[in-house]
Amino acid sequence: MKILVTGFDPFGGESVNPAFEAVKLLPDEIAGAEIVKLEIPTVFTKSAEVVERAIEKERPDIVLSIGQAGGRSCMTVEKVAINLAEARIPDNDGEQPIGQALREDGDTAYFATVPVKAMVANMRKHGIPAHVSYTAGTFVCNSIMYHVLYLLDRKFPGVKGGFIHVPYESTQVVDKPNGTPFMPIDQIAKALEYAIEAAVSQDVDVNLSAGETH
Repeated sequence: MKILVTGFDPFGGESVNPAFEAVKLLPDEIAGAEIVKLEIPTVFTKSAEVVERAIEKERPDIVLSIGQAGGRSCMTVEKVAINLAEARIPDNDGEQPIGQALREDGDTAYFATVPVKAMVANMRKHGIPAHVSYTAGTFVCNSIMYHVLYLLDRKFPGVKGGFIHVPYESTQVVDKPNGTPFMPIDQIAKALEYAIEAAVSQDVDVNLSAGETH
């Protein structure tokens, strides 16, 4: 088995992005699966193109994208991506789409095909706070999750896909307001390892109550 794990480059004025910093720390093999690591640009158009080429080259069994969600306090495994680009700030190439569809011929939304709840459960089992998230936002993180799931549905059947948001890592919050959530980068990397372990071993998701009441 082969897993393509992508992480974004820094954006929004940050000097690092914990997404790819954590991906770089992953072992080359997890639960018997080969791990292929890829840094991708925080750009609406280019990120999808880069990942599509990597899927064509590597032919992975799972594509797992990682992104930063500054302000979140734990690991969040995304359940759904929506067909909408609504950028509060420009991406790293200056693109700032407002109210645009990501794929004119795509579905309104796609659900992750990795075992989202099992991934959350395995991180929690190892003492790392994690939750299911039902919104990947409308910036480049949602964009790459949507594009990947679209491609897997239309062009690469049988390949599973998903997305994990990670918090700020500790050095990013030095000058941020007191109380800004963060997680050490080595803990983020271990959390990703546990999530991937579950994705490899669980064909069917677990029964975990993870719904929201608001």
